[in-house]
Amino acid sequence: MTLAAVSLLLAGCGGGSTSGTDLTPLPTPTPTPTPTPTFPYRPIPAARATTGPALPIGKCVNMGNQLDLPVEGGSGRRIRQADFTMIKAAGFRTVRIPIRFSAHAADRPPYAIDAAFMERVRQVVQWATDAGLNAIIDMHHYDEIQQDPAGHKDRFVAMWRQIAEHFFNAPGSVWFELLNEPRDALTNATLPSIYTPALAAIRASNLARPVIIDGGDTSHLSSLTSLPMPDDPYVVPTFHYYEPFAFTHQGADFITPRPPFGVTFGSPADYARLDADLQTVRDYMQRTGRVPFVGEYGAIQDIPIDQRALYYGAVSHAFASIGVQSCAWSFTNTFQLSNNSNWITAITDVIATTTD
Repeated sequence: MTLAAVSLLLAGCGGGSTSGTDLTPLPTPTPTPTPTPTFPYRPIPAARATTGPALPIGKCVNMGNQLDLPVEGGSGRRIRQADFTMIKAAGFRTVRIPIRFSAHAADRPPYAIDAAFMERVRQVVQWATDAGLNAIIDMHHYDEIQQDPAGHKDRFVAMWRQIAEHFFNAPGSVWFELLNEPRDALTNATLPSIYTPALAAIRASNLARPVIIDGGDTSHLSSLTSLPMPDDPYVVPTFHYYEPFAFTHQGADFITPRPPFGVTFGSPADYARLDADLQTVRDYMQRTGRVPFVGEYGAIQDIPIDQRALYYGAVSHAFASIGVQSCAWSFTNTFQLSNNSNWITAITDVIATTTD
C-alpha cells in the first residue's frame, strides 16, 4: 500500500490529519412526537332541554378515590386547594366530587353525619366554588343500600336532609347527585322508593337546586331509557359510559374475574358501538325533551397513554357531537389524568366538550 493510500484510509476512519475535515457537531435528533389523535366527531353547541334543566357542565373531571374512600388519603393523596386552581386553568368548568357520606354517618336515628367530615366536605366545595367551578356533591359508595333499600331508606333520606340543610345557602353552581351507580336491589322499578322521599327532604330547604339522578344497572346507558323521572322541574338525568368494558377496565384488580390486559380501542366495531349508543341518547332526548350528561367515563391508568388518549378523546368528542357534555374519571389516584401537580396532557388536551 502506498503512502497516499494509507493517508486516504486513515482519513476515512477518522484518524490522521484533521486538515480539510468538517468537525461541525451533528445536531441532536428531535424525538418524533406522538401524533395527536383525530376523531370522526365534531362538537356542536350544547343541547337545549325542553323538560327540566340542562346543566352547564362544560369540561368536567371527577375527584375520584379521595372523599369517596372510607378515609380520605387512605389510597393516594387528599384533595388540595391548589387542585381546583389547576383544574380551572386547564379549561375545566365543573368538578364532580364523589363522597362516601355513609362511612361517616351514625347507624341509628337521627343518622347524624360526623361534624368534622361535613366541615371537610364544605371546605372542598368552597375551594371549588372559589376557583370558579361548578361542584357536584355526589353520594358515592353507599353499598349497604344497594342490597337493602327498604332497610336503609330512612338513613339515606336523613343524610340528604342534613346535606341539603348544610348547603342551603350555597351558590347555584353547587348541585346534588342522589346516589352513584345504583345496582342489585336498586333497579329502575325500586329507585323511586328512595328517590322520592330523599328529594322531598332536599326540597324542604333547597327549592330549586338542581338534583341529578342515576338509573339502575350501575348507571349504565341502558338504564336511562326506562328511568322514571320524579315530578320535579329541577331534576337532571345522568348515565356512565365505560364501553367497551373489556378495554376500559383491563387489568382492574377490583373486578372478579380480573379482565385480561391486551385489549385495544379504535376498531370499526368500537366506533359502530359508540355510534349506536349516541343514537340511543338522541332518541331519549327527542322522546323526553331532557338533556342528560355523562357523569363518568374513562380508561384505567395501566393502559398505554396513546390508547387512553384515543379513548378519552373519542368518547368526549362523540357525545359533544350530539350536544351532550361529559365528566372524565378522574383527576388523580385512579384512572388518573394528572400526576400529582401535572396534567397528563396527551390525554387532557384531547378531551372535548360542546362548543358553548
